Amino acid sequence: MSDLPEPVLVVGTGLLGTSLGLALRRRRIEVLLRDRNREHLRTATGLGAGHAYEGGPVGLVVVAVPPDHVGAEVARALIETDAWVTDVGSVKTAPLRALEDMWGIERYAGGHPMSGSERSGPLAATETMFDGRPWAVTPHKRSSEAATAAVEELARLAGASVVRLTPEEHDEAVARTSHLPHLLSVLVAGRLAGAPADHLALSGQGVRDVTRVAAGDPKLWQQIVAANSAAVAGLLTQVRDQLDVLIDAVTTGDRGSLEEILQLGVAGTQAIPGKHGGPSRPTVSVYVALPDHPGELARLFADAGASGVNIEDVHIDHDPAREMGLVELVVDETRADQLLTSLGRRGWDTHR
Repeated sequence: MSDLPEPVLVVGTGLLGTSLGLALRRRRIEVLLRDRNREHLRTATGLGAGHAYEGGPVGLVVVAVPPDHVGAEVARALIETDAWVTDVGSVKTAPLRALEDMWGIERYAGGHPMSGSERSGPLAATETMFDGRPWAVTPHKRSSEAATAAVEELARLAGASVVRLTPEEHDEAVARTSHLPHLLSVLVAGRLAGAPADHLALSGQGVRDVTRVAAGDPKLWQQIVAANSAAVAGLLTQVRDQLDVLIDAVTTGDRGSLEEILQLGVAGTQAIPGKHGGPSRPTVSVYVALPDHPGELARLFADAGASGVNIEDVHIDHDPAREMGLVELVVDETRADQLLTSLGRRGWDTHR
């Protein structure tokens, strides 16, 4: 049994809306779906994310539409239903400004699951999208405790961990941890467009890591950035100022200033919370040559599991000249030698 008011109406059946429906159906929660895009709605219902909404009372409305439409859909839900209302939008203050004088605003508390993909649409959805991920719950000054509690229960049932923030705190946080990294990834990826083929042939896992999120939907991201423009612009200004220092250090050969900037980057990576929200622990990478044949990756994972060493992260880089891949297994630095020895005994070609 859950305390979530049912049925849950999910408005919008893109990546997040469909994933949420699947996550709730996993818990046997009754889910109804609504979307102007009938093809998306048909796909989401076909995947088992819920049934098409045909009217009637609902307990909770979750608005999962693009940023430009969040305010209007939240307002519609407050007008047309007596339900608690939330959203999963990536910016909280902009839609709230359009709702502040509405009757029933106490039934609304915002939310934002910190999960997603560079892919979009219901076919990219998965019921495990939110498992173990933070879900920011952002009640405003007039949100009732009951509305906030309903949103927190929604997040827990979806598999996420709740982080309560004010809307203003949320927008500052995502500007730093999501919106700015996305824009900087875009700038780096843009330097690859039109690059000579022999330059691109040198691409490794590093450039793939830095540019992966740049493949996100430009139409969606221009809405996100525009809605959070003040916070994003402030951070971009800071980066611009530091970039000027970096350019000067590179141009003049000022190694001291260059090292300061590089060390600040190391400090930033160490500030990111580690597993289970604890402090980040030192890790190292173990590299394994992997034949590009069916079943080889499964065999590697089985052998790594038999070593008794927990794998913290995995990256795969493909060799464009051979039918080989290079798998990077990230492990606690105190367990790397154990993994190397164990895999070597099983015939794997490994190195650090």
